Amino acid sequence: MILVIAEQRAGILNRATWETIAGAQQIAAGEPITVVVLGSGAGAVANELATAEVREVVNVEHAALEPYTPDGYTAALQQAIDQLAPSLVLLPHTYQTRDFAPKLAARLDRALITDATGVKTTGERAFVRQMFQGKLTADVVPQGPGPHFVTFQIGAFRADQAARGAAPAPVRSIAVTIDASAIRQKPEAPFQEAKQAVDLSQAERIVAVGRGIKAAEHLPVAQKLADALGAELAASRPICDSGWLPMERQIGSSGQTVAPKLYIALGISGAIQHVVGMKGSRTIVAINKDADAPIFEVADYGIAGDLFEIVPAIVAELQK
Repeated sequence: MILVIAEQRAGILNRATWETIAGAQQIAAGEPITVVVLGSGAGAVANELATAEVREVVNVEHAALEPYTPDGYTAALQQAIDQLAPSLVLLPHTYQTRDFAPKLAARLDRALITDATGVKTTGERAFVRQMFQGKLTADVVPQGPGPHFVTFQIGAFRADQAARGAAPAPVRSIAVTIDASAIRQKPEAPFQEAKQAVDLSQAERIVAVGRGIKAAEHLPVAQKLADALGAELAASRPICDSGWLPMERQIGSSGQTVAPKLYIALGISGAIQHVVGMKGSRTIVAINKDADAPIFEVADYGIAGDLFEIVPAIVAELQK
């Protein structure tokens, strides 16, 4: 059985969970899939997950699981995994997963493969990981007894490709015992909820700018397009390094990985360090005056031209 660990906060499901379910369905090959969701009062999230084509959804409720702490989640998941006995545990590679997954795998003395971008199922099941900022990939085969733990990079699979069941999957609860006094952390507000911070991985539309924007005073050109589309504004690394936009809006191997429904790249050449952070987008539109820019190799639609002429024209049409 393949176990998917869902992520929710305050009763809102992280959309990266659907990407992980899509990945589980792709590699299952007839093996049943179970989704587990943790928290306090997460029943509505469990019912939402039940629309997926999975064997069942398991709800783990305990007052000590709200707010999230790595100690609490590790204790609960250790017991859940003992009861469910999966062969493979899949998780979305989010900030929260990075916090508790290594601890959980170490507690169970099991292999952990992080930030996988794909899977190869011919022969031994191998998980694909990027190396050296996306310049190379490695096929990694977990060793030792199961369950093995694997986290999938945001955008490795598309959330809309997760198959939905003809009827809701059964939802059941399992009991866990957590010693609240053994939880050593006192969490503060999550990173993405900090003042002026943004979690681009949750955005459905993104307008990103690169060196072609030329100067910070030209950013309003891109912002007007973002506003017209109801999109978030983002950037490649040189823009953030120059201080034109905050680092939290950087996309790429050293920034955030995103998979929106629409990604518009303005004046971005398409260096591999940037592409690895956005290639999972459903539709990619590139505008660049260099017709040979590498970004056009991954774009679904490309416009070779001056963004300072094209973007205002697009905004004007959107506002009609």
